[in-house]
Amino acid sequence: MRSGAKVAVVGGVFVLVAGGVGYGAYGVLGSDGDGDSGKVGSRNATPEVKTGPPSAAEISETSKSFFDAWAAGDAASAALLTNNEAGAEPVLASYGGAAHIGDVKITPGPAVGTKVPYTVRATVSYGGKTRPLSYASELAVVRGLTTGKALVDWEPTVVHPRLTEGATLRTGESSTAAIEAVDRNGVVLTKEKYPSLGTILDTLRQKYGDSAGGTPGIETWIEPAEDGQADINLLTLAKGKPGKVRTTLDANVQAAAEKAVKRYGESSVAAVQPSTGAIRAIANNRKDGYNAAMSGQLAPGSTMKIVTAAMIIQNGLGSIDAAVECPSTVSWDGVTFHNLKDFSVGNATLREAFARSCNSTFIKPVKPLGDRAGSALGQEARDYFGLGQDNWQTGVPSFDGRIPESSGAETAASYIGQGKVLMSPLNMASVSATVKNGGFRQPYLIARELDDRPFAEARPLPANVSEQLRQMMRYTATSPSGTGTEPMASVGGDKGAKTGSAEVDGQTSNSWFTGFSNDLAAAAVVQEGGHGGDAAGPVVAEVLRAGG
Repeated sequence: MRSGAKVAVVGGVFVLVAGGVGYGAYGVLGSDGDGDSGKVGSRNATPEVKTGPPSAAEISETSKSFFDAWAAGDAASAALLTNNEAGAEPVLASYGGAAHIGDVKITPGPAVGTKVPYTVRATVSYGGKTRPLSYASELAVVRGLTTGKALVDWEPTVVHPRLTEGATLRTGESSTAAIEAVDRNGVVLTKEKYPSLGTILDTLRQKYGDSAGGTPGIETWIEPAEDGQADINLLTLAKGKPGKVRTTLDANVQAAAEKAVKRYGESSVAAVQPSTGAIRAIANNRKDGYNAAMSGQLAPGSTMKIVTAAMIIQNGLGSIDAAVECPSTVSWDGVTFHNLKDFSVGNATLREAFARSCNSTFIKPVKPLGDRAGSALGQEARDYFGLGQDNWQTGVPSFDGRIPESSGAETAASYIGQGKVLMSPLNMASVSATVKNGGFRQPYLIARELDDRPFAEARPLPANVSEQLRQMMRYTATSPSGTGTEPMASVGGDKGAKTGSAEVDGQTSNSWFTGFSNDLAAAAVVQEGGHGGDAAGPVVAEVLRAGG
């Protein structure tokens, strides 16, 4: 029992009191090791321990009592209603303490199963400045493991949807000066107008705020648990003087990307300029707010066949108009790989197999590499596409791909973008950009001159190789048999594309698409979106149209 609390007997029932005020006003149920402490009843009685999911009445009563205690600023009582009192109390206490949040009104919505959605409206006051704060979140009610009482399943997101384990809510003078991020033409970029840029703008502020000439303001923010991570600004009570930070983004392309990802949940898209590597747009539509467009690590599926095709051509295993086999299946070390719906193509060329995305074509020809089969794809990716060396310096955190050496059937899987191959949309946008440009230009969001950071480099693609890849991507985007023709129909200019789908743990495939139009390349992933042309394709097409 918490220090300072006392037990009194009122009407034969134990009641917790502290400082003369009963906790029972909020319907406190108590907690022990799993959140249940103290058992109510007669000295000799053994209360029945309930099992099974909480009832609708229990969910309503527990959530209401929790909301009432939280809104009243009684962190101790609210924490007692959770299954992790020790973890919940300091976070709830920081709400009215370090974060200076008061006048809290919590409005629950109808419960959905054991989950209760709600909205929070409150006021933040600090240094004579006051601003309203509002947001939505949800909690779940579970049954305590020991006493069987209904309790709030504690997660930091209960207090705020962006709060993570170990992070802290704070209000005060900001730790870094504000910035005014602008696009390449000087258009101001805000998280209100471009929601996907929230984490990027927070990172730019932490990284460049002190050197951009600004002064701090008064804010409410989430301070991450780990050093080096950017603070997450939630509210500005008083603006400081912002320093200006110029990015390579294009406001028109960014706006199109923001609109495009709204089509699908768990979708991300990135766009780069092939001739320079300048990033023109980054957008995500994800529940977790993660910048998967730049830092995601997912199997890219058949979009990886662009790199595999380059490897095949450079190793003398095929060429654009050379005859290839496209059987419905192919075996590698006892594992059978299938084409989509087991289709096959007779009298095919590499160009046609690429456009139709024939898996067997991109596995079977590689067997003659022998001992090099497990390393050739990674070498091609590193040497000519700048991938997989952990050395991209974009200006904000990003992932630059992973193509590890493989063996057995994993080698075959890697050639079609599965196995242990991992990419982000930015990586695959860069692959298309490398093909279009004829050579790799490291993607970047902030000019290297701002902090004199080194850029990753790679060899130029041999001219005959890059031209064959461009022709294959053009054919995929324009021919009747091309898997990218339908989504790219509305895109003009010199255009090319490659579709992909990646199976993950038996779920609906992730949808991938990458392509270029003139001097803009883009790639998108829609998790569990199905075939590449169905979901990710329209996202990429909308972004490419904006850059035309």
